[in-house]
Amino acid sequence: MTEFILWFGEIGMEDVPRVGGKSASLGEMTRADVPVPYGFTTTAYAFQFFLEHSQLGSIVEESLKELRDPEDTRTLQKVGKSIRKSIEKAEMPKELEEEIKKAYQELTRRYKKEGGSGEPYVAVRSSATAEDLPDASFAGQQETYLNVVGQDELVSKVRDCFASLFTDRAIYYRIQKGFDHMEVALAAVVQLMVFSESAGVMFTLNVSNGDREVVQIEAAYGLGEYVVQGKVTPDVYYVDKEKLEVNKILSEKEVMLVRKEKGGVEEKEVPEAKRGNQVLSDEQIIQLAKYGISIENHYKKPMDIEWGLDERTNKLWILQARPETAWAGKTPQKQVTITEERNIIVKGLPASPGLAAGKANVITDVSGINEFKQGEILVTEMTAPDWVPAMKKAEAIVTNSGGMTCHAAIVSRELGIPCIVASKDATTVIQSGQDITVDAVNGIVYDGILKEAVEEKEEKAAVMAEVFPVTGTKVLMNLGDPDLAEKYAALPCDGIGLMREEFIWTTFIHEHPNYLIETGQSQKVIDMLAEGFRQVAKALYPRPVVLRLSDFKTSEYRDLTGGEKYEPEEPSALLGWRGASRYYDKHYVDAFKLELKAVKKVREEFRLKNLWVMIPFCRTVEECHRVITIMKEEGLEKGPDFKIWLMAEIPSNIILADKFSEYVDGFSVGSNDLTMLILGADRDNDRIAPIFDERDLAVKRAIHHLIEAAHKHGKTVSICGQAPSVYPDFTAFLIRSGIDSVSVNPDAVKATKHLVAQVEQRIILEKATGRGIEEDGDLAW
Repeated sequence: MTEFILWFGEIGMEDVPRVGGKSASLGEMTRADVPVPYGFTTTAYAFQFFLEHSQLGSIVEESLKELRDPEDTRTLQKVGKSIRKSIEKAEMPKELEEEIKKAYQELTRRYKKEGGSGEPYVAVRSSATAEDLPDASFAGQQETYLNVVGQDELVSKVRDCFASLFTDRAIYYRIQKGFDHMEVALAAVVQLMVFSESAGVMFTLNVSNGDREVVQIEAAYGLGEYVVQGKVTPDVYYVDKEKLEVNKILSEKEVMLVRKEKGGVEEKEVPEAKRGNQVLSDEQIIQLAKYGISIENHYKKPMDIEWGLDERTNKLWILQARPETAWAGKTPQKQVTITEERNIIVKGLPASPGLAAGKANVITDVSGINEFKQGEILVTEMTAPDWVPAMKKAEAIVTNSGGMTCHAAIVSRELGIPCIVASKDATTVIQSGQDITVDAVNGIVYDGILKEAVEEKEEKAAVMAEVFPVTGTKVLMNLGDPDLAEKYAALPCDGIGLMREEFIWTTFIHEHPNYLIETGQSQKVIDMLAEGFRQVAKALYPRPVVLRLSDFKTSEYRDLTGGEKYEPEEPSALLGWRGASRYYDKHYVDAFKLELKAVKKVREEFRLKNLWVMIPFCRTVEECHRVITIMKEEGLEKGPDFKIWLMAEIPSNIILADKFSEYVDGFSVGSNDLTMLILGADRDNDRIAPIFDERDLAVKRAIHHLIEAAHKHGKTVSICGQAPSVYPDFTAFLIRSGIDSVSVNPDAVKATKHLVAQVEQRIILEKATGRGIEEDGDLAW
């Protein structure tokens, strides 16, 4: 029988589809000997079993259909409440209930063996199966229940966790991130409770500016939930990773969340004598930082970590860890210097860096967010997930309370909005309608509009408004990493001419598609590919994004987890089983269909119709026909808003361009492989590297012929190899030959745009004066 329960020692990061990101991470750290309170987790299968047994699946689906617009707060709240109520009223299946109780009994035995008495108190946390993936920080989207004791109470809280998969904020977040509600499952983490004398959050970088040379620790008295929720302004400690030197910012901690003796939690005032004290000793700060550095080294990326100091043993525990998402792929923030003398209104912590100015709108209750206007500065006590629609409109955000890891801070960093938290009294000293400047690099709010803020805004606008000539030949861009799409979207390109799917496999998925199919993880392939495609298509919308379908060589597929079982050893992988020849092969066709399902999901569910596809390394017309047939069967058929291109990288694509034109809308020259196959020069062989040149007459004649043949049949031609990015003279040849578009690397887009315009202007001038360059007779086929 598929398992309902797994212990931390049995799982690791490879088990995210089975137990969610939080559970998998706790298991991974347990294996790595990080001090994690022991426990167990229910599985995704247990959640699905619960839904099926309770016949809730159809109820959930029907309810979600009512939500057509996630920004419709009222409908969102109504739908979320209805689903949660249905789940909370449902009876827990006996089989699952018995397994949960049995696991709790085993945890009790372990607890007593280590000196505890009675039944142990536990924390019950939610772990979503799409949680903590890159660019999908689900942190705080589901519920946590602390100080839970007793078998019956535990079963009840597990069911509440299941219901929390459909909190308003979780539903909204999944829609924003492009996750299918019915494909995300939830596991409940059951972990021995740390009796926290103090607790908080630790990042293995400076969250205000992205500096990776420090560990940033936030600490407050009691349980850590108040730090995360922003209800208390914590101490902040910065530890230099190399020197282990500590810099501190101490705060007034007025309240704390503490456990009640008989279960549950309550808020208490911090004794006045302790409020301004340093929460952790220097020794504890350094020990905690070392744990953080060790965890970062294990995961090989910056981490967001929750910790607690047990009052019974004075031991530091790591409660959970997940990848840090706000600064992933970004560069540290530049400093801002204010030279103009101005009146300082309030100071606080710079939680999301930047400089902004505008009219303040002071809102003290979420019911007022409908009155918030685009471009205003939001001033409030603290934000919560319900505030996100207003936050998206804000020029900047200022809050009275919170730390660097509170809701306002995290969301502001994700949105790229300047944010200052812990200002204490911003809502009382700032008036609605008042002109203010928010310096969220230094944590200062000034009265009035400072010239530096205006200059920064104008500088950004100038970059966006940099004038580039309009060209008849489209300039497209090559892209591999989806995380860079937003960064490069502002470049003057007409779309993406080559999106490489392989990057998603090597960076995010890691496993061979057939391995994932065999282990029941097909949906992981669809969801993760779709998320990468969506990211790029959304950033470039409405400009087209041409996705090259998978084109790994067998040697590259073998490097993926599980790949050796499915891939043959080939003496010449460059000329072997790759591209289109895999798509209809019985050993790969099922994997190919998952790629197509991901494309369809982006186009239909996310309505991003600007995503097109390109077939690589297609040797024969019959092969092209077979691939197109499979695509039709999967619901992808070329039409006015869906174009299918063919990579023209094999001589047969050139020679039979008229025949291939029957099946595709256009061609894109893959100049690297085309040069290799025309000249018979292995592009990976250094000894014959001087022979490998895209500017060779044989290659140019082939491309010239393709353009003529394609245009004769009403098809377009582009090019996406290295040559246009490297050789301006080659780009000029392409334009004179009548190519429809050129696709170049991001760093060559601006120069290529100007070059294309110059060549086009020269051609117009030549035609007008009759003094043109004679057509190169050598190019004739």
